[in-house]
Amino acid sequence: MAFAKEPPHQHGTVSGSAIVLVNLGTPDAPTRGAVRRYLKQFLSDPRVVEIPRAVWWFILHGVILPFRSGQSAKKYASIWTEDGSPLRVHTQNQAMLLHEALQARGHQDVTVAMAMRYGTPALPDVLARLKADGCDRIVVLPAYPQYSGTTTGSIWDAVFKHYRKIRNIPELRLVKNYHDHEAYIEALRQNVLAHWEQHGRAKKLVMSFHGVPKRTLLLGDPYHCECHKTARLLAAALKLRDEDYIVTFQSRFGKAEWLQPYTAPTVQKLAQEGVRSIDVICPGFTSDCLETLEEIAMEVRHDFLTAGGKEFHYIPCLNESPAWIAALAEIAEQHMIGWPAMVSPSQRAMRQHDAARGRERAIALGAAD
Repeated sequence: MAFAKEPPHQHGTVSGSAIVLVNLGTPDAPTRGAVRRYLKQFLSDPRVVEIPRAVWWFILHGVILPFRSGQSAKKYASIWTEDGSPLRVHTQNQAMLLHEALQARGHQDVTVAMAMRYGTPALPDVLARLKADGCDRIVVLPAYPQYSGTTTGSIWDAVFKHYRKIRNIPELRLVKNYHDHEAYIEALRQNVLAHWEQHGRAKKLVMSFHGVPKRTLLLGDPYHCECHKTARLLAAALKLRDEDYIVTFQSRFGKAEWLQPYTAPTVQKLAQEGVRSIDVICPGFTSDCLETLEEIAMEVRHDFLTAGGKEFHYIPCLNESPAWIAALAEIAEQHMIGWPAMVSPSQRAMRQHDAARGRERAIALGAAD
């Protein structure tokens, strides 16, 4: 195997630690071309679409990309902001705020970077930059609270593929899930309560998670179970009765059966049964994006109101909420246990002094040879 060219190892160099917050990704612009490039990368991932490659290639390039790219571009345009894609903006802000939160906790020498599994900034590029910057300890923190092979599993694929050709691999810690983490549930609880305080409480709370094909559950993917556990814990934290909330799954694609009940038909049925007001939250999304702002807040809202519903309220994602940033910091900190991340100014000066002495000794040994 040919290894990638790397900077020569420097003896006595002080290595750093880093957190990489990884989200799914987004097109670079709400245009047909940019969306097509993004969809091609996303839908070419065998973790995402488990159809024989030869068959899927013809479907993807002959049907989906030519027709869906333009339709999706219009949807992206409907949620695009002056600063760009909401998902990228929120994830970048979260990374910045996480860095500040970790510094406040005493982790002065920890770098925090944002990466995307698809699109830019590409995860391999971010990992390469961190290595060049001297980070020899890396926590990969997905923006997905619930594990699925289609999401978190795909991140691991990209990480392992990147390091296959790296000779000096950093120490890696991979956060698999945090669907039942107390701080994450507390952030969701505060988010819902803040919405209720401002807008009032609807008759029913709909917890809509992103869907995946049902076959993934039958083949052993824990995503379905982790979504329901998140829902149960959030309902308990909000002191809800069973009849006060319902769990649904959105974003179905293709003709195969996906996890049920589906979000859109469920809210239509609720309206037809006389439920006049609903709140919808998407606990599996930590940043607002196309699936929340367009699919839920626009399309599903329309479905509910046209079916006879009267009041539809979408509860925004955690985004930059202080409780969520605190939760991210707690999760990251737990995965850095044992690392020399908490450094006082005097300790930092000592480490720099030791590193300089180490370089001097290495130079002296080289001269002696």
